[in-house]
Amino acid sequence: MVAEDLFSAAAAEALDAVAPLAARMRPRSLDEVVGQDHLLGTGAPLRQLVEGGAATSVLLWGPPGTGKTTLARLLASGRRFVELSAVTAGVKDVRAAVEEAKDRLGMGGERTVLFVDEVHRFTKAQQDALLPGVESGLVTFVGATTENPFFSVISPLLSRSLMLTLHVLDEAAIRTVVERALTDERGLAGSVTISDDALDHLVTMSVGDGRRALTALEAAAGVTKAAGGSRIELDVLEQALDRAAVRYDREGDQHYDVTSAFIKSIRGSDVDAALHYLARMLEAGEDPRFIARRLVILASEDVGLAEPAALGVAVAAAHALELVGLPEARLNLAQATIYLSLAPKSNAVIAALGAAAEDVRAGRAGGVPPALRDSHYPGAKRLQHGKGYRYPHEFPGGVVQQTYLPDELADREYYRPTDRGAERAAAARLATLRAIVRGRGSGDTPGEPTQTGDQSERD
Repeated sequence: MVAEDLFSAAAAEALDAVAPLAARMRPRSLDEVVGQDHLLGTGAPLRQLVEGGAATSVLLWGPPGTGKTTLARLLASGRRFVELSAVTAGVKDVRAAVEEAKDRLGMGGERTVLFVDEVHRFTKAQQDALLPGVESGLVTFVGATTENPFFSVISPLLSRSLMLTLHVLDEAAIRTVVERALTDERGLAGSVTISDDALDHLVTMSVGDGRRALTALEAAAGVTKAAGGSRIELDVLEQALDRAAVRYDREGDQHYDVTSAFIKSIRGSDVDAALHYLARMLEAGEDPRFIARRLVILASEDVGLAEPAALGVAVAAAHALELVGLPEARLNLAQATIYLSLAPKSNAVIAALGAAAEDVRAGRAGGVPPALRDSHYPGAKRLQHGKGYRYPHEFPGGVVQQTYLPDELADREYYRPTDRGAERAAAARLATLRAIVRGRGSGDTPGEPTQTGDQSERD
């Protein structure tokens, strides 16, 4: 080994000694990678790229701490790895990296993998600067992003890259990461252990972020050692994290109690209580998709048509969660929680559906009125299906007297709007519509049709 190599090896060893635990525990092979089984199984795309040494450019999209940088380094196996951060690098840095890659390829045949972390932060001009090197094969581009590449990466770069989506690490994966770091020689090498409750709390508070888990573990180990101990307890972990453990068992009573309190606080229009329970669930590591689903349900169950936009707000928050992930999506969930808490409330939607379902379950269904039956199949006319159907658009106001409910249920009124919010106007319109459709009151009798026709043309 030449002197330069010896110096480089010594420098690398010295850097490893002072590197953060998360950096020291970075997997050195695919077999050490935890999670992302959909990308790493036998025959999976990422494994084929790493083991085959392909020069395909790749975009790695996923939440923080899921292994994007690790996988980028593994993709560079056998090639020179150059890393740029989109936070600090500019067009000049990109072009310099491509020129250096060209020189190395020309002089010694060494190929370069150019890794751009947080590539979504690059401007269009900066991303454009990558294209010549990618198109010519001078560099194999690997980009990492926590944001949807379809919104943040230019189309030419997208079309030249294989996009791989990384998932949040589940609790089993985080536990494996922590336990490995406790015993591995590169990590804490058995210098400390951790109590079961502290480990459970650490896993929960990491919210699927492996780097966050290792950073917290390292801090807790430092506090423990400084106090002369060798076992990380929950109070020490709390001290290291500077946050109290949230007493919340996602599989037990606390899960149901806190969720119930969250829903009832929104229903009761107490925005402050609702935010408290939302924060409590998020801090405890509750699955944010569960929270989003509850908000979508509540928007129809407890707000309904008193505020018709409520469902759109809740659905938008759920979509935002899928788009940006945690921690940023906490804001979207909070916005929806506040909106639903402040909205006028009505349970008329769920009450209407319940009343209709009760009739159906009780056998009060009846036959579909002949005029409403399908008339498109052969023989329907012979059965007089569709005969007498009155096409509403041919009548003034688009409404006409007609029997829609089965005869046995002709007088049923399932939907009973409240006088709150937008349902006040809905109640007035409903009264008018029912009067016209059911032929109540001479003042609401519709005019003659503007034209006639067969139902089959208007279903």
